[in-house]
Amino acid sequence: MIIAIIDFRTAATDRPAALAQLDGEGDRVRAMPGNIAFRVYAAREDDTAVAVIHEWEDEASLAGYLRSDSFARFGEVIRPMMIGAPVSRRFRADLLETVA
Repeated sequence: MIIAIIDFRTAATDRPAALAQLDGEGDRVRAMPGNIAFRVYAAREDDTAVAVIHEWEDEASLAGYLRSDSFARFGEVIRPMMIGAPVSRRFRADLLETVA
């Protein structure tokens, strides 16, 4: 499994539009082959911070997302709102168990 965590900041006045863009594409991303999860978080303590957490079955699935129209739209719409460069961390992980 691949887990990607992306952190970025926008002006406080731009954050609602950035969140709306992410939320608007969320169902399309979740429907992509190999997607396990796509979650968007707005920081409570900082009205400029946004985090996105994705889970993918494998590197090929993540690569497909990176080539997707959804990813391109994120770049076109959200990148101009960003204050500074986003920080993206990617991890290989093994699922030990799912507890419900």
